Amino acid sequence: MLRLSKQRYIFETSKEQLPVKILIINGPNLNLLGTREPSIYGDTPFESFIEQVRNQFSTIQIDYFQSNVEGELINKLQEVGFSYDYILLNAGGYTHTSVALTDCVKAIETPVIEVHISNIYAREEFRQKSLLSPNCKAIICGLGLDSYKAGLLTLK
Repeated sequence: MLRLSKQRYIFETSKEQLPVKILIINGPNLNLLGTREPSIYGDTPFESFIEQVRNQFSTIQIDYFQSNVEGELINKLQEVGFSYDYILLNAGGYTHTSVALTDCVKAIETPVIEVHISNIYAREEFRQKSLLSPNCKAIICGLGLDSYKAGLLTLK
């Protein structure tokens, strides 16, 4: 807040604490959670899960975005990568293949936490290499949907 006092500008800080702003971004095929390979990804649709998470972490502003399109993920990261406190990113298959997404994560200021539902290091060899990890603050994997909650718990 800015107020004028005897021809001097005085900046006052608000006593209201703004909520932490988190964006969860899910990449390709994660829109199929609940029906896609339940033995690996569980049987809960992400829309149901995100509602539970927002209730559990009610003091945090949690926004959500999902796309199957690499360019849309990059556009979203560039759009919010200077205004959010943290991004939880599950890039799906792009984790292992996308140099462009990796460059985008490196270019933004908002810290990114890489999240995976399955343990990518216990799966096929090609899934065990993440191009994103070197540019992320942390990586959480193998806890099912609770991988997202683990990411949020570290931010409280």
